[in-house]
Amino acid sequence: MRQKRAWLFKRGSQVTNFVDVPVITHDAALEAVRVAIDEGAKRGVLVSVAIVDPSLGLVAFGKANGATPHSVETSRRKANGAASTRRATGWMPDALAVTLPLGTGNLITNIPGGFPIKYEGKVVGGLGIAGGTVEQDAEVAAATIAAIGADAE
Repeated sequence: MRQKRAWLFKRGSQVTNFVDVPVITHDAALEAVRVAIDEGAKRGVLVSVAIVDPSLGLVAFGKANGATPHSVETSRRKANGAASTRRATGWMPDALAVTLPLGTGNLITNIPGGFPIKYEGKVVGGLGIAGGTVEQDAEVAAATIAAIGADAE
């Protein structure tokens, strides 16, 4: 009889068959979408908002009435970039800002407006804002992170 081979991971001195990954709840993600749309409205910007988990799965999405169609995908790519690099988008040097999106099939972007969502120092997802200028998107994202009580960058 063949034995099953278990893949084991070492956590400190303990061996386990799994890794705990903190993930934003749908309630928190939906609240972040609402807050971001309101923050955009305060600035006269019609935004699209994407919230992804650390594995880049879409948890919540919303767009203000009248937001541009292309901002839908751009917000998702900003959220993906922030979640996967665990940094606000816009940090990459030029060479990486071109090659990393190409290497991921354009799943991520370096355009400012994406922020990792962290609670207690743990990345639980990514937030992406699109619809305004890059400065406006980054401002709305930063205001949203502050308003939902997430850790600041």
